[in-house]
Amino acid sequence: MQKPAKFLVLIDSGGAMVARLFDEQRVQVAEFDATSEEVAVMTSGLVPGQGAHGADWDKPLLGHNPQERREAQVYTLDV
Repeated sequence: MQKPAKFLVLIDSGGAMVARLFDEQRVQVAEFDATSEEVAVMTSGLVPGQGAHGADWDKPLLGHNPQERREAQVYTLDV
């Protein structure tokens, strides 16, 4: 059984915005187009943190460059 998503990260990936869902241990559980309707539903009423540049995001976002990580929006989801 998959753990519930705790974090939604909206981040540039080679010129396209992607939405990446992570559980509480920051293990990725899904990835999809950030322009999808699901993103609007999941983020309704939530305020994102700016940037995913902390050490706790180093491994989960390994393939992203420092600028992409600085500009990322990180939402903590109600689970």
